[in-house]
Amino acid sequence: MLICRHIDELAVITPTNNPNNINMNKKLTLALAALSLSAATASAQTIKVAKDYDVQITGSLQTDFLVPQEDNKIGTGTYDDKVLNNTYAEVHALSKYVDAGVRLEYLEHPLPGFDKDFKGWGVPFYYIKGKMKNAELTLGNFYEQFGSGFILRTYEERSLGIDNSLLGGRVMVRPFKGVQAKAVVGTQRRYWDTQSLIAGADLELSVSEWSQKMQQSGTNLTLGASWVVNHQHQKEDIYADATHKLRFVENTNAFDVRANLQKGGFSILGEYAQKTEDPTFDKNFPYIYRKGYVTMLSTSYSQRGMSILLQAKRSDNMNFRSRRTESGTAGFINHLPAFAMQQTYALASLYPYATQPNGEWAYQAELGYKFNRKTFLGGKYGTSVKLNFSHIRAIEKNVHNGGTPGTDGYGSPFWKSGEKYYQDINVQIEKKLTKDFKLNLMYMNQYYNKTVVEGEGGMIHSDIFVAEGKYRFNKNITLRGEAQYLSTKDDQGDWWFGLLELSVLPNFMFTISDQYNGAEHYYTSTGAIDESKGTHAEHYINGSVTYTHGAHRLQVGYGKTRAGYNCSGGVCRYVPASKGVTVSYNFNF
Repeated sequence: MLICRHIDELAVITPTNNPNNINMNKKLTLALAALSLSAATASAQTIKVAKDYDVQITGSLQTDFLVPQEDNKIGTGTYDDKVLNNTYAEVHALSKYVDAGVRLEYLEHPLPGFDKDFKGWGVPFYYIKGKMKNAELTLGNFYEQFGSGFILRTYEERSLGIDNSLLGGRVMVRPFKGVQAKAVVGTQRRYWDTQSLIAGADLELSVSEWSQKMQQSGTNLTLGASWVVNHQHQKEDIYADATHKLRFVENTNAFDVRANLQKGGFSILGEYAQKTEDPTFDKNFPYIYRKGYVTMLSTSYSQRGMSILLQAKRSDNMNFRSRRTESGTAGFINHLPAFAMQQTYALASLYPYATQPNGEWAYQAELGYKFNRKTFLGGKYGTSVKLNFSHIRAIEKNVHNGGTPGTDGYGSPFWKSGEKYYQDINVQIEKKLTKDFKLNLMYMNQYYNKTVVEGEGGMIHSDIFVAEGKYRFNKNITLRGEAQYLSTKDDQGDWWFGLLELSVLPNFMFTISDQYNGAEHYYTSTGAIDESKGTHAEHYINGSVTYTHGAHRLQVGYGKTRAGYNCSGGVCRYVPASKGVTVSYNFNF
C-alpha cells in the first residue's frame, strides 16, 4: 500500500461553533424564541402580504426533561447535572412561492445515552425554498432520499439523536410530463459541525403517464436512477502496519437503479445499488478496499380484507458514511431498511434487530387477513389476523490476505449465507368481542444474535406472549391494559410486563406500568455490571399523567427504565438505565 501525504478534511463551520458568529447566533436564537412565544397563544397564523398572497406561520416546540436519581441496582451511573433536557423549537413561514424555516436546538444538558458530541445548543437548521409550478430551489439545510435510501437518505430521528441533513442547495424540476429530476450538493451535518461534501442527482420516469393504454388498464410503471458522490479529505492517519500508511480515495461514488410496477392491488419493486471502494471503520474488516452492493426485491398484493408482502435483500459492505473513522449512528449517508417487523410492545421490542451494513441476507413475509362479520371465524364483529416472518443471516465471507486494512478484505459468493443473525415468527389476532371491548393477542418466537448486534451474549431464543384489552365505559372514558410475558433460558431469563392506561377525554390520560425480571444485575457507580454481587429481582415501575388541550400536550411521570436499545428502522442507540421525574411538553401551531 502506498504512503500518501496528509490532506486536511473539508469542513464547513456553522454559526454554532464559529466564535466570530456568536452575536449572529444570539440574534437568531432570540428571534426564534420570540416568534415561538408569540404564536403559543394561537394556532397557525396567516399573514396577508398582498391581496392574493398569504403567508402561513407554523411551528412546534418539543422539550423533554429528566430530573435524574442515581441507582446502582439498575445501573444509572452518576450525573453531573441535576436536570437533563432536550429542547427543539422551530418556525416555518409557508406561502405560494416561498417557504422559509429555522430551528433552535438546546441540548446543553442532554438526556442519557447520546453521543458526547450531541451536547450543545444553537441554530443548526435553516432554509429558504423557492417554488414554481414545475420547479423548486432550496438553499440552506434540507433532507432528501433517493429511491429506498440505499445510497442517500438524510433525515431526522430525535429519539436516536440522528440529524444528518445537508447544508447547501437542492433543486427539483419536472421539465416534461412524467419526468422528475433532482440535484443536491452540500456538507453533511454531524451534531454541531459539518463534514464531507456530498453531491448527487436523481431521475425518475413515470412511464405510465406516456401511455394511454397503461392508464386505462390501471398500470403504473416507474423507473429511477441515482448517483451520489462523497468527497472527503482524510484527517486521520490510518496504518496498514507499523510502516505503511493507507492511501484513501477522495471521491466515493454510488449508483442506484430501480423499477416499480403497480397494477390494481399488485406491486413489485426491484432495486440495485453499488458504491466504489470506500475503506471505512468496521470491527471485523477495518479499512478494506472493497466495493459495496445491495439488491432488493419486494412484492405485495392487497385487496379488501387481505394483504401479502414478500421481500428479500442482500447487502455487502454498504457502510456509507461521510467520515471514514465514524462509528455509532452518526455520519450515515445512506440507509438500509430493516427486514424485521418493528415492534411496539415492550417485551416484543426487548431484543430489537439492528441492520448490519457490512453484509446480510434478509427475508420477510407478511400475510394479513380479515374474516368477515357473521362468519364462523369472524363472529359478530369480524376478526383480523396477521402473520409475519423475518429471517436474517450473514453473507458468506472468504477472507483474503487476513482481511487486514489495505486489502480487499474478502470474497463473497452471492447465494451463500453464514450464521443466523435474527429470526422471528409472530402471529397477531385482533378481535372485537363486544360493542365496547376489543382484544389483541400476539405470540412471537424469536432468535436474536446478541453477539452480532451488541458485541457479546450469544444467541437468545425467546417466546413472547402479549394480550392487550381495551374497554370503553362511555364515549369519554376508556381503559386499556397489557399483559406480556417473555420466556427464555438465555441472557437474563424470563421477563414480565403489565400496563394500565385510563383515557379520560378530552384532556387526561393516566398510565402505570411494571416491567419485572428476577435476575437483574447489580452495577457499580459508573454503570458497569458488578459481577461480585450476583443478581436480584427488580421491578421497573413507571407512572405518568398526560394532559392534552388543543395543540398542547404535557406529560409528567416518575419511575425507572432498564438499560437497552432504542431502535427505529433498523438503526439503534444504546440507552442506559434511568430513574427519576420526567416532564415532556409538546406544542404545535
